[in-house]
Amino acid sequence: MSGGDAFITGIGQSEIGVRLERHPLLLTVDAVREALAESGLTPADIDGVSTYPGRMTVPSGFSPVGSEDLVDALRLKVRWLNGGFEISSQLGAVVAAAGAVATGQARHVICFRTVYEAAALARPEEYPPARPGRVDGWTQWLIPFNAFSAANWTAQYAMRHMKHYGLTREQLAQIALTDRKHAALNPRALVREPLTMDQYMEARMISSPFCLYDCDRYTDASTVLIVSAGDAIGDVKCTPIRIAAMAYAVDRHSWDQAEWMAAYPTGRQLWKNTDYTPKDVDTVQLYDGFSFQTITWLEGLGFCDVGEGGRFIEGGHRIALDGELPLNTFGGQIGAGRLHGFGFAHEAVTQLRGLGGARQIPGDPRVAVAASGGGPLATALLLAKD
Repeated sequence: MSGGDAFITGIGQSEIGVRLERHPLLLTVDAVREALAESGLTPADIDGVSTYPGRMTVPSGFSPVGSEDLVDALRLKVRWLNGGFEISSQLGAVVAAAGAVATGQARHVICFRTVYEAAALARPEEYPPARPGRVDGWTQWLIPFNAFSAANWTAQYAMRHMKHYGLTREQLAQIALTDRKHAALNPRALVREPLTMDQYMEARMISSPFCLYDCDRYTDASTVLIVSAGDAIGDVKCTPIRIAAMAYAVDRHSWDQAEWMAAYPTGRQLWKNTDYTPKDVDTVQLYDGFSFQTITWLEGLGFCDVGEGGRFIEGGHRIALDGELPLNTFGGQIGAGRLHGFGFAHEAVTQLRGLGGARQIPGDPRVAVAASGGGPLATALLLAKD
């Protein structure tokens, strides 16, 4: 293990729920404490903090806790700090932390993502909704055309796959059905009830071709990853998981008129940064804010050809726990809750350590991909148990 390597060591997660009463900063502290306990580190060992997107008041509850909030709450003595919206998606905070420890700017960095959107909607007196007087920025190309939601923005790409490549709703359903099946085995998952194909097909439409079950839902939770330098691994008591490669892409930081979602260039770039290939991967934890995004990641990462994603997952057998490519083994965001990207890396580490419990994939998984985003911006991590 060289000093230039970066590893994910401790991982932690708070309670996951809807309309939680616990303050979002306290949820963050809960997740940090769990990560520190697993790693054997103490707050005194932490010298860096990284988050996405930093503290924001708009949209309500989207990001109520920033890096400086956590530093103050835990009285951390840091020499490296990061938090911002203009990066390559949620796991871009992990990419930044990996760069910091690899270049000696820090030894142990807490990376976190805290969401509180469900609670914020339920308590508008505490989290007043934004009422902008005008539409500007990149939203000016969307809002006037009634494209208010990322469901609308993503649906156009899914519809192209249906028209050009023959993707069917029954194929698309396999993401939601698989997520819910795996979530039933995850004691922390938000939704643990099974989902049938009939229920999926009869659900109300949100933005064609997406129905209710193609979409994640607002959740209150915090997820933490500790990124450690290679020469600091001796400080920890848990099994370190190496960040074997990273990739990210930003076509335009806008959903307007991008020809391909950013999962495609990001997926291609990941394999240029490593000697591993898709055939080496034991499990994939791929962003599913909307079910179709997972299909774009499967295609972009080269597990199947472009346009073949629907046929690749047809029937759900290939992506089941005992399949050749177990997918979103914790339930993804559709089943486990909208942890907004960080849940995928958390689960990848859990699986590589063999700590998945009832949802643990068979054998001895050693290589995983975790990905976040995939619309106009995306990040992929290749993780390995050496």
